[in-house]
Order: sequence, then C-alpha cells, then structure tokens
Amino acid sequence: MNRRNFPVSAERIAADIDALAGLTEPGRPYTRRAFTPLHLEGRSFLFDRFRMAGLVPHVDEGGNLIGRRTGKNPDLGTLMLGSHSDTVPDGGRFDGIAGVIAALEVARTLFEQGIELEHNLEIVDFLAEEVSIFGVSCIGSRAMAGIRPEEWLSREVDGQTLADGIVRAGGDPTTHYARSDIRAFLELHIEQGPVLEAERLSIGVVTAIAGITRIEVKIEGRADHAGTTPMDRRADALVAASRFVLDIEALARTMASGKAHFAATVGEFAMLPNAANVVPSHVRLLIDIRAERPADAGIFASALRRTAAEISAGSGTAIALNPISEAAAVPMNSYLQDVLADIAGAIGEGHRRLASGAGHDAAFLARVAPAGMIFIPCRGGRSHAAEEFAETDDIALGASVLLETVKRLDKEMSAETAAERH
Repeated sequence: MNRRNFPVSAERIAADIDALAGLTEPGRPYTRRAFTPLHLEGRSFLFDRFRMAGLVPHVDEGGNLIGRRTGKNPDLGTLMLGSHSDTVPDGGRFDGIAGVIAALEVARTLFEQGIELEHNLEIVDFLAEEVSIFGVSCIGSRAMAGIRPEEWLSREVDGQTLADGIVRAGGDPTTHYARSDIRAFLELHIEQGPVLEAERLSIGVVTAIAGITRIEVKIEGRADHAGTTPMDRRADALVAASRFVLDIEALARTMASGKAHFAATVGEFAMLPNAANVVPSHVRLLIDIRAERPADAGIFASALRRTAAEISAGSGTAIALNPISEAAAVPMNSYLQDVLADIAGAIGEGHRRLASGAGHDAAFLARVAPAGMIFIPCRGGRSHAAEEFAETDDIALGASVLLETVKRLDKEMSAETAAERH
C-alpha cells in the first residue's frame, strides 16, 4: 500500500483531531478532562461527526458516546471499535483521541463505499478512561463490562458526585449492565513508548495489557540532631530509603531483561521532618509495578521483601511493605492478534507484537468480548505531555488496518455462525 494512497482519508482524520485539540483549557494544551464543559463540547462535535458517518449516536447508561449502524443480520452481534476523548491535565492531543477518530474514519469509509456489514457496527468514545477528578479511571468501559464498583458513584468533588457526573454526561448510574452482544472489540492507540519508532515499525499488535501492582513502603528511623549525632549511631530513614530505591531499580532492570514486559517505578516519595538540621525519621514511597506475566509481579514483590529485611537490619530502621492495589494482566485475544498481524503484513507494513505497559479500555472490554489492540508510533515515545505527537499517515495506516480487519471479521464470523447453526 502506498503510504499516501490509503482507503481512508488522512486529511479528514487530521482535521478532526485538530478540531478536538482546539477544545482545550486556555493556556493548557491539551486539557479536556472528563466531566467538564469542554469534554461535553468535544462530545457534541463527535455526536455530529457520528451522524454524518451514517451512524445513529446515543449515550448509553455508562455515559459512553456510541455511534451505531445496524447490520444486515443484527442477531449476529456487534463489532465495536473505539477509545476515549478525555485527556490528562496538560496532556496530549492523540492519546485516546487518535483511536476514536480512526474508528470513526472506518465507519465513514464503509458508509461512503456503500459497504453493509452483516454485523452491527458501533464506534465508542468511552467515558473517563483517564484518571478523572473523582480519582478513578476507565469509568465507561468498566460500566459496559458490568464491573464499575457501586461505591464509586458516591465519590464527591466540589459538591458533585460521580453519579451526578454520569447523569450530566447523558448516562444513567442507577442501571447496572454488562454487554453480551459484542463479537469483537478493537482499539487503536498511540504506543506511548519508543519501541516502534526506534525499530522503524508502523504497527504494534498488542499481546497483553500489563497488570498493575502498587506497593506502599514506610521506613521508620529516628530523628536526631544532624550536627551532634555520630554517623555510626544514626537510624537515618532517608539513607535506608535511598538504598532501597536503587535496589528497586536494579531488580526491575533484571526483570525487564527477559522477553516479557516489566517495569517498576518509585513515583511518590516523601520524608519527615524534612528539616536541614534533623536526621530524617520517616520516609514513605509508592512503587508502581507493571508486569505482562502475573507471576513476575509476585517474584518482584518477594525480592523486595528480602531486600527490605537486609536494609532494615543494616540501617537500624524498620521497613514495612503494604500492597495497595493489584490488577492482573489482561491478554488480548489470540485470534484477533493473528488477524491484525496478518493484515498489517498483507498491507506490506513492518509490525511486531508487544505488550502494553499502560492501561486501556480494551482491558475491561476483554472481560465481555474478544478484544484486540494495535499501536502506532508516537514521536520520542512521549505521551501524557503537550509534546505528544503522532504522524497523520501513521494514524491513517492504523485506521486502514482496522478497516480491513473489520471487513474480514464480518465475513469470517458470519461464516462461523452459519456453520454452527447448521
């Protein structure tokens, strides 16, 4: 395929992404957080675009914006594509948005070419994939999977509950449901990492969405006068913490040297009393662990406990590890992986399989349907930053892969259902 002779319109994709990028808080590119007037304005833009693409738009009970086109044989179920249009504060204009617009372009192309699918087609903008003002994420996709925690609805910020926010988004928080008609879900996303760009590849076929484990560490030492306490008679919590952080990095590098994706980060760090003339008495840190293989997170945690015991014994401090949260890795459907890889190869574009270290709506859709993802490159691997950038041609190529995948799935799944019925 000639990179500038796509079956989809690269120009339309670029125009829509630019239009959404313009809907941002003044002086804060690109900020359009869920549950804000700007997010609703972006939804209004997408609503119109969905309708122009021959889709019937509506907002479901979970607050997800959905554009639907009924298939020739609706009983076959639904092929679904989508991502999210909300951003992190001062975030990028492609994270999530590229996936929504690429999915929309697939629907537009099918509509313009007069191609009717056997299955229903739905394009989805999921509500609040990013961590929202209520401190939780993937609100819409969790709702669609029937696993949004009921207690979340009472979370309150500035007099507004999450339930209020869902109502304002057009949803109904009193209704609890899980979709059972989805035959396949596909999501395009920027990689948010440097692998594809570094290897000069156009498409990444996602194998799994890494699990996330977070462990809180508290280190208790003893506060003493910084000028009068001899160096060999201190229980310095910060020194112990510093050694621990370096060991965390060394252990993570060892784990990451294998074939499966692994990363660990100390993202939060605080100490007391935080005074120039006092030996630090207390340190708190939070470790974020991402593992493609669930066993790796457990192996890493066990190694951390052994390291903590050694540092504690040698420093006169007490180190406590407290698991805060754990979400298991989610594999993507193997059949969809094969189809996506096959189509990328047929188009003639370089591709590889890789895991996602970040969370996505696809992880929750995978609970109710076969799910697949593709990555496209982003400049420098940058994401969640104003500098985030993806080439229009790369997005158009990804949309082309989605288009051909939808057409193949519609044909193969229809034939499979017919064979089962006979």
